Amino acid sequence: MQSPLLRSAVALALMGLSAAAFAGPRIEVEGGRSYSDGYWTSTGFVEAVFNEHPIGSSGFSWAPDVSVGYIDGRSVARYGNKVSDNIWLAAGGARFRVGGEGDWYHHLFWTAQVAAQTGRTLALSSAGEFVNSVGWQGDHWTVQVRHISNAGLDGSNRGETMALVGLAFNL
Repeated sequence: MQSPLLRSAVALALMGLSAAAFAGPRIEVEGGRSYSDGYWTSTGFVEAVFNEHPIGSSGFSWAPDVSVGYIDGRSVARYGNKVSDNIWLAAGGARFRVGGEGDWYHHLFWTAQVAAQTGRTLALSSAGEFVNSVGWQGDHWTVQVRHISNAGLDGSNRGETMALVGLAFNL
């Protein structure tokens, strides 16, 4: 059986190749605080959201979405080095929205991604993780809540939950 890291890397590469075909990405630079098991830490992401595509005539749309992020390790004496790893991750997936450009709720989004990451902590214990975000997308800013975990598929994994605020630039 192939490793989750290899599967994640192949999925990210395929998404990257397909995303390259879309012009005019929206680049979001996001920062915030992440919470896990009673402790906070700093986090930051750079995210590229590509052109939206309708899903049939459903009123829903999707856009390819890729991101690179960093979660600072924690120095918690009671856990020793089990939470001290700094985490770098690369993720790819899609951002989903509903409604048309003129609808107020079109600014709401849900992003679903798969990620490959470095380091191991009690919160993120495997090479492959799932990333889910819900938020509000303005013209030049974004605010969102993001959760990253492996859904319990590979060992203990408490997950990281974070609040992010970002600045957006349309290329």
